[in-house]
Amino acid sequence: MSNVIAPVTTEWEATLETRLPLFGHRNWIVVADSAYPAQSKTGIETVVTRADQIHVLRKVIDAIADSPHIRANAYLDAELEFVAETDAPGVANYRHELAVLLADSAQIRLPHDQIIARLDESAQAFRILIFKTDLIIPYTSVFFELECGYWPMEAEQRLREAISVAKAR
Repeated sequence: MSNVIAPVTTEWEATLETRLPLFGHRNWIVVADSAYPAQSKTGIETVVTRADQIHVLRKVIDAIADSPHIRANAYLDAELEFVAETDAPGVANYRHELAVLLADSAQIRLPHDQIIARLDESAQAFRILIFKTDLIIPYTSVFFELECGYWPMEAEQRLREAISVAKAR
């Protein structure tokens, strides 16, 4: 009998493992703070993790990195930069931890309402997975817009240019 104890997979981690192979270009994964609302649009699935946001972020980032079929752009609320430590204790430490976690990721900062509008628009045709965490600091949700992992934007642009040239002939 082995003394090795298999790691326990939580329900949210099992959901991530199940959904990630299904997801691709134009799907989104959100790691949200505890005040993030339950959205009513079909195609948006919310999973309550009952876990620390940095822990969930690390797992999601690692899972995306281990999936050769996808890569992600990380959208952050522009407001986060202006949240004061006196109004939200722990925000400075959170910003530091977030910067370390996302150091190798493409990051886009937009006002929260603009990100939500993009998410809502994407949910018209594509699935969105939201992991709601226990974090109680405002404007800390991280939105991952998935892209094709094996077809870079530069290749897509060259393809579109070639098609345009061919049509012009």
